[in-house]
Amino acid sequence: MIRTLVVEDDFRVAELHRDYTERVPGFTVVGTATTGAEALALAATLSPDLLLLDIHLPDISGIEVIRSLRQRGQAADVIAITAAKEVETLRAAMQGGVVHYLVKPFRFAAFGERLRTYATARERLSRLSEADQREVDRLFALLRSGAAEELPKGLAPATLDLVVRALRSAGSAISAEDVATAAGLSRVTARRYLDHLAQKGQVELRMRYGGPGRPEHRYQLIAG
Repeated sequence: MIRTLVVEDDFRVAELHRDYTERVPGFTVVGTATTGAEALALAATLSPDLLLLDIHLPDISGIEVIRSLRQRGQAADVIAITAAKEVETLRAAMQGGVVHYLVKPFRFAAFGERLRTYATARERLSRLSEADQREVDRLFALLRSGAAEELPKGLAPATLDLVVRALRSAGSAISAEDVATAAGLSRVTARRYLDHLAQKGQVELRMRYGGPGRPEHRYQLIAG
């Protein structure tokens, strides 16, 4: 289980985030903090794996919370909750120190997808051996930066990376369902990322005919 600390100054929103988190398989909430000072104290005693951290707190900012955690050597990951207009400021301030951004406002579907993306990337990172140091560095940089490129609203860089890896591993044209299974995503989510890659010219879309009904879309990563 991924032990999560919810940090949110509005107790009603904090309870909502707790409920959202515990609805996602593999996550459990070990505590809730309403101030930055309380978050640091609980992080020290509970040693959570992940902080679900609102950037706007009544005493110190979420950025200062993250910096304090890093300065004292705590390795907890962070999903920062912030407004869209503040994302670039947050990235610059943290210099790659945040795992993901969750942009307000959001519904459970977006929340759940972000947590599942984080969990999948975290699991893959834990399975890499020392011989895979280049891959470790690449995945770590992707997770920490929160974005390898500017993506359309609703698309996350770590999820995009999982889709690209699934296509690369296949070596030939595969369906959206195959990609979804390999990447640990829903078919609808996989299809959104595949369509984005196709629009950018990074994926070739092919049609497979054969059985009755509509032809099947199949996708292949374009070498380059």
